[in-house]
Amino acid sequence: MDKKGVVSVFDLNGRPPLIQALPLALQHVVAMIVGCVTPAIVVANVANLDGNDRVLLIQAALVVSALSTLLQLFPLGKRDGFRLGSGLPVIMGVSFAYLASMQAIAGEFNIATILGAQIIGGIISLFIGFFIDKIRVFFPPLVTGTVVFTIGLSLYPTAINYMAGGTSSESYGSWQNWLVAIFTLAVVTVLNHYAKGFAKLASILIGIVAGYIVAGFFGMIDLSAVASANFFELPRIMHFGIAFEPSSCIAIGLLFAINSIQAIGDFTATTTGSMDREPTDKELKGAIVGYGISNILGAFLGGLPTASYSQNVGIVTTTKVINRCVLGLAALILLIAGVVPKFSGLLTTIPQCVLGGATISVFASIAMTGIRLITSQEMNYRNSSIVGLAVALGVGITQAAASLATFPSWVSTVFGKSPVVIATIVAVALNLILPKSEEADITSTEEESVSA
Repeated sequence: MDKKGVVSVFDLNGRPPLIQALPLALQHVVAMIVGCVTPAIVVANVANLDGNDRVLLIQAALVVSALSTLLQLFPLGKRDGFRLGSGLPVIMGVSFAYLASMQAIAGEFNIATILGAQIIGGIISLFIGFFIDKIRVFFPPLVTGTVVFTIGLSLYPTAINYMAGGTSSESYGSWQNWLVAIFTLAVVTVLNHYAKGFAKLASILIGIVAGYIVAGFFGMIDLSAVASANFFELPRIMHFGIAFEPSSCIAIGLLFAINSIQAIGDFTATTTGSMDREPTDKELKGAIVGYGISNILGAFLGGLPTASYSQNVGIVTTTKVINRCVLGLAALILLIAGVVPKFSGLLTTIPQCVLGGATISVFASIAMTGIRLITSQEMNYRNSSIVGLAVALGVGITQAAASLATFPSWVSTVFGKSPVVIATIVAVALNLILPKSEEADITSTEEESVSA
């Protein structure tokens, strides 16, 4: 704080000048808004929602992301006691981690089933938050890395199908779709590797804008959704309904367990990278319990599952701007965008080929994040077996889903739609079962077998 009482953007608390805070807040919005709305757009397409419901789902994604972020930034409760939220500089948004499972549920059931499973997942997060010190041991970097890597792999077909125009499109696989998609991908890639500052930070957003313009020349843009949308409208409570289907609850619930643990990594990276300290147990507990509560309440507003955004963690640790009002301003911008249906309607007009070209790099980075987590531990024979078997069974069974045809339908829904569930169960089980003390002997035996 200077002599005039003005707080620096490098301070956690207090209000910095708006002229300094606004551009820094917009930096966070630009970095995450595409990732925030894309899962809603994809799920809306799979569920075959009409134009109005598509807009409402995107609205809810923005509003719930904003409210979840505000809860984490400004916790509820007494300063000296338990607080709902972390009080740390993080941004929350709708997560790609749930996308593959949400697609499967939306295709077989509906949006209400996703939201019901989300409530169960939120309850699981509450449980993990209250007992984080005891549960954390089951999810070392090897396990979480395997799951994150599998999530990235599971999203590749979605990106490729979108690059081709979307499986429901009559022009699926046309050269026009591929041209626009590859052009969009090229713009994103060039900016990521050659640009600096804002252009690099906003590479995906700029790529979508560039691809959108090119798509317009091919007649791919339909602005009817924008014309029919209102200028202001609040999200509708229970508009999509809520339904509980056991197999869907299991699939989403497991992902919530993993993401609750994964969130510890983001919160730890935030504090160590920008504040030179580890997060306290109270902060972690408040963060994960707040994560669970916000997802439960968000389901009633029609918002899809949220999680902490790693790209925004990267901005915080790089710039050292940790002021909560700066990030709170970013959340307010998201909130305003969420109650303007015209804006959400405009997002629904983005052609699928443009989305595919822009997001395949995001999915690739998710997979590589998983690999970095995996390789942070020694890749001996035991650890290699855990990763290899978990990914092989997860991806293999879902690619040969017909192999589960003789089982009850719920088995196919839980284990045959997304590789993440099987990979999670196998990785956790093998990490508990395989003996660590015999790793050296096993490795030695393998090397002798290869030599022989």
